[in-house]
Amino acid sequence: MNLLILIALLAFTTAGYGQDILKIRAGIIGLDTSHATAFAETLNKGLKKAENVPLFEGVKVVAAVAQGSKDIESSISRVADYTRIVRGLGVEIVDSIEELVKRVDVVFLESNDGRVHFEQLKPLLAARKPVFIDKPLGGNLVDVIRILDAAKKSKVPLFCSSSLRFSQTTQAVRRGSLGRVLSAETFSPANLEPTHTDLYWYGVHGCEALFTVMGTGCETVKRGTTSDGKIEVTGVWQGGRVGVFREENGKDRAGYGGKARGEKGEAIVGTFDGYDVLLSEIVKMFRGGPSPVSLDEMLELYAFMEAADESKRRGGAVVNVQEVIAKARAVVAARP
Repeated sequence: MNLLILIALLAFTTAGYGQDILKIRAGIIGLDTSHATAFAETLNKGLKKAENVPLFEGVKVVAAVAQGSKDIESSISRVADYTRIVRGLGVEIVDSIEELVKRVDVVFLESNDGRVHFEQLKPLLAARKPVFIDKPLGGNLVDVIRILDAAKKSKVPLFCSSSLRFSQTTQAVRRGSLGRVLSAETFSPANLEPTHTDLYWYGVHGCEALFTVMGTGCETVKRGTTSDGKIEVTGVWQGGRVGVFREENGKDRAGYGGKARGEKGEAIVGTFDGYDVLLSEIVKMFRGGPSPVSLDEMLELYAFMEAADESKRRGGAVVNVQEVIAKARAVVAARP
């Protein structure tokens, strides 16, 4: 199927927008997040917007399974409404992932509960279906490593990302607009879910923006609190570069945002530019392109957040990121 998707991409880039291209059938697993309805809305109705045609033409959500969390009420309570919405967009609701796999070429793994992702992913990798996994990648770092190891072994295209990674200003810094980034600060909401590593549930948005501009190479993490009692996590990167994530406070840190400082000046980063900036990157991969986020960067991002929890457990001590990864890998090795 990957070869066919690549052929479709080549046909798309050489043909006019009005010509037919190979249709890519997308499926959704998990109807407990607004991301699922947003993606389905754009792909199944959004082509009425001319600017969306080159980005999304040929990809349509055709089936979904409402399998998600069994014990997180904030997720469970959304399923009925979101099921109604996607059904109204022409999406068939099926009873199992096995049934979904028969009907689709690519998959959005949207379950809001990261703890269920590994089991949901297994049949998709076995069927060699390219997958986008919505945040959080897993419930803890052990889950994350199991998923990334399985992806590496299968060689099936896969990535997980917050939409904040692909905001215009953040990507400009990523591409070098400031030269080498020397330091950065980002903020976002950080609502907690007791079943997950603290920042995985929502703080991942601001942390992902931080990693987008800082890149890999974070060595140590220290968690504390801001002067107004919010979460503050400081990472030290190779070469002494410093990146800081703070929980938003609705005042001087309202919503999503931040700043990066580089050799050529400063820039605003970490803003929210909507879901379509992420969706366009997902579609590029579904059409045969590479994952826009490496497995190594996904691992380090989630290890950064896990190290923040470890620092909290140690009373705010500095924690080595590689030690946290090694500890989680030991658990995976003991319980494959």
